[in-house]
Amino acid sequence: MYAIIESCGKQYKVAQGDVVFFEKLDTEEGKKVTFDNVVLVSDGEKIEIGNPYVKGFKVEGKVVAHGKGKKIIVYKYKAKKNYRRTQGHRQPYTKVEITSIKKPAAKKDEVAEEKVEA
Repeated sequence: MYAIIESCGKQYKVAQGDVVFFEKLDTEEGKKVTFDNVVLVSDGEKIEIGNPYVKGFKVEGKVVAHGKGKKIIVYKYKAKKNYRRTQGHRQPYTKVEITSIKKPAAKKDEVAEEKVEA
């Protein structure tokens, strides 16, 4: 089973047990984090697509660590003007381990209807 979730302005494909690097989240290490914006869910046979989100589904994870990414160099240059500027940047991230993809709980009426139909 996998899901596509929306977080930090991006979409991520996640499955249970995956370790994903998100943009910096305001959650302490070791704490749970819940993603409600589930765009798509697939269990291998059936695919549910949201409009814009799938109702009831939640993806839960545990914050493993916070850190900074690899350093990139930003260099500005103007020809013939003796203008040169160098700047470095390291993007902060949050490392999250996906613990579960939860389905919405079935209502009592729906369960009773399924038994009658079968």
